[in-house]
Amino acid sequence: MSEQKTISFIITRQDAADSAPYDEEFEVEYRPNMNVISALMEIRRNPMNKKGEKTTPINWDMNCLEEVCGACSMNINGKPRQSCTALVDKLEQPIRLAPMNTFPVVRDLQVDRSRMFDSLKRVKAWVPIDGTYDLGPGPRMPERKRQWAYELSKCMTCGVCLEACPNVNSKSNFIGPQSLSQVRLFNAHPTGAMNRDERLETIMGDGGLGNCGNSQNCVQSCPKGIPLTTSIAALNREATMQSFRSFFGSDHAVD
Repeated sequence: MSEQKTISFIITRQDAADSAPYDEEFEVEYRPNMNVISALMEIRRNPMNKKGEKTTPINWDMNCLEEVCGACSMNINGKPRQSCTALVDKLEQPIRLAPMNTFPVVRDLQVDRSRMFDSLKRVKAWVPIDGTYDLGPGPRMPERKRQWAYELSKCMTCGVCLEACPNVNSKSNFIGPQSLSQVRLFNAHPTGAMNRDERLETIMGDGGLGNCGNSQNCVQSCPKGIPLTTSIAALNREATMQSFRSFFGSDHAVD
């Protein structure tokens, strides 16, 4: 009888937000097509570490399990990515799991991503409507613009690009590439463009475009392949024009 194959994990754990992190090793029985999430669920079902000691179940965030919700982001073998699409067959063992460093740890692999959502509020990343009554169909977006706007709309607010960006850290208030790309998306929308100047003024201030170091880590790590650096470059051009408009007055600026 052949020996059952197992998968080894080294998981960085943290019992509470204010406690010290520590590593704990686990072994999980291998199954074909197993991903990191299914391995974590096995550990949760039977929380016993590699030494055979009973331990506490591991905390992490998940929801859709098909790379749509963005909740299950974590560092896997040192790289931020979605754990639902991380197949164990394609990962070097032992597989090292750790929470994203950019966000405060809640417990184990679960982090508080409020920083990212607060940035979206700051740049008003939504399409405003006047009232709750039926306004009828809105203005149509040209097909050429719709095609690249659709690529930006794939963002699932997973936080991977912020984790990969060296300019997003505890000592910086940089809003990050995700929120900047959403500014471009909503400024391109015929109705969302009502707040275009306000969004541009926001990202021209502290924590905005000026804090981007153009490392391009974000676009390389984005699980959806969103052209984040293209958005940032386009916003830099728009911000320059906005500066001219603000300096000379809108009546004299040429768009």
